[in-house]
Amino acid sequence: MQTIIVGAGFWGAVIAERMASVLNEDVTVIDARPHAGGNCYSSVDAETGIECHRYGSHIFHTSSEEVWTYINRFSAFNNYQHKVFTMCQGRVYTMPINLSTIESFYGRHMTPAEAEAFLQSEIARDRIENPANLEEKAISLIGRPLYEAFIRGYTHKQWEHDPKLLPAHIITRLPFRTNYNANYFADPWQGIPLDGYFKIFERMLDHPRITLRLNTSFESIKDQLGEDTLVIYTGLPDKLFEYEYGELEWRSLRFEWEVQEVSDWQGTSVMNYADTDVPWTRIHEFKHYHPERKVPFSSKKTVICCEYSRTWQRGDEAYYPVNDEKNNALYARYLARAEAQPNLILGGRLGAYRYWDMDKAIADALKTFREKIAPRFGKSAL
Repeated sequence: MQTIIVGAGFWGAVIAERMASVLNEDVTVIDARPHAGGNCYSSVDAETGIECHRYGSHIFHTSSEEVWTYINRFSAFNNYQHKVFTMCQGRVYTMPINLSTIESFYGRHMTPAEAEAFLQSEIARDRIENPANLEEKAISLIGRPLYEAFIRGYTHKQWEHDPKLLPAHIITRLPFRTNYNANYFADPWQGIPLDGYFKIFERMLDHPRITLRLNTSFESIKDQLGEDTLVIYTGLPDKLFEYEYGELEWRSLRFEWEVQEVSDWQGTSVMNYADTDVPWTRIHEFKHYHPERKVPFSSKKTVICCEYSRTWQRGDEAYYPVNDEKNNALYARYLARAEAQPNLILGGRLGAYRYWDMDKAIADALKTFREKIAPRFGKSAL
């Protein structure tokens, strides 16, 4: 059976590596981009020697020992712990909101218990018992003042919608603490690959049974496939079926890159901008991800990248699914259409219409391989 994997991001690359290494099967991986790695792709800036994440910052973190063990087969990781700050009205605060943020914003010292009681009094002012949207959910968690300062403007820029019109579950991804823990992630395993994300994909796909074809769209080859070809598709589901039921909504991003003639431009890897009069949502400074790389880290130049959010249009890169009731129902129709075809498997962040971190994509790929792919070939995934 011929196998085609459409998309060389983490999900597709894991499936390819497992099929080649475990099942000893030939597989062809295609990607419309000129590189493997999907949105996790990184490359070294020629002028500064700084490795840059080309589609926004990617910090590997996981609570899954299986995923951590698997990914370490292809790279060791440094001990980077992600911390984010946010600029609001000309002042910098720690983000996610923690005790330091609360104290700085309100201008007073509080113990954790005092902060908890104080915020409960702030929350009680609005008396929102059943939050119906993102704004109400956020206010029910942190109170209106903190919401107005740190969440409302940033969210409006990120989604180009009033937070009152967005589903409540979006805000639950953001941690919130009443202690001084400033780490963005709580997972036990975190870091940045020592050799870069691009090296991980090179190693994953470096197998004699894997053929990688870049600059190749599925549309350009689908008429050449036999009826018994297994297609593992990680692209846009609505595009696959020529938008038969309508178009799924996504959020996209635009990046502006600059080399600055300073050794350190903002003092951290990511700075968010909460104010609506600032057009970008955040600025990335990539040298901070690799302090162990002494030469580029100590150089007198740095690379920054301003990130802008926008509504996705055909031809753009799709980053974030709009997982509201309407779009989820539309996706369910496309999924049913795909599942009715015995030689088609949808997967990955786009194919599953999910906003997955890297570890979740890897975990789902390993599960899909065990449960859906290995049995097709009459073999065990173990």
